[in-house]
Amino acid sequence: MRDVVKRYTRGDVTVVWQPARCIHSQVCFHGLPSVFDPRKRPWVDLEGAELAVIVEQVKHCPSGALSIGAAAVPGLPPAAAVTVEPQPKGPLLMRGEIDVRLADGTVERRSGSCALCRCGHSSNKPYCDGTHKKIGFEA
Repeated sequence: MRDVVKRYTRGDVTVVWQPARCIHSQVCFHGLPSVFDPRKRPWVDLEGAELAVIVEQVKHCPSGALSIGAAAVPGLPPAAAVTVEPQPKGPLLMRGEIDVRLADGTVERRSGSCALCRCGHSSNKPYCDGTHKKIGFEA
C-alpha cells in the first residue's frame, strides 16, 4: 500500500489520495461526509459538494494523505519554510517541502504535509498510521 496513489477528478479539480500517508484522523469524513465516506466504494465522491468546498476541506487533511492535483507531485519548488507541530496525543505534523530519510537510507520527498510517528508503535514508520489512538498515547 506504500506506493498506492488514487486520483478522483471532476472538471479541473483532482483530489489525490495516498493511503500510506493517512493517519485516520477522520477530518475529511467529519468535515464533508457527502464527499468522503469510508463506508462506500469509491470512498471519494466529488459529486457530493461544490468543488470549492471540497478543495477547502482537503486543505484540512493533517497528514497530507489528501491533496489537490499538483500538490502531491514530486519535484515542485521548495516551500519557503517547514513547520513542525506536535499534535496533542498524536503525531508530529510537518508542513512544507520535506525530505524524509527512511530506515533503508532512501529519501522520500513530501510536499504539503506529513505526519511522523511519535508513539513508536506505527507499522508504517517513520510515518504515523493512527496507532497512537489504539494504545492511548498521551505525550
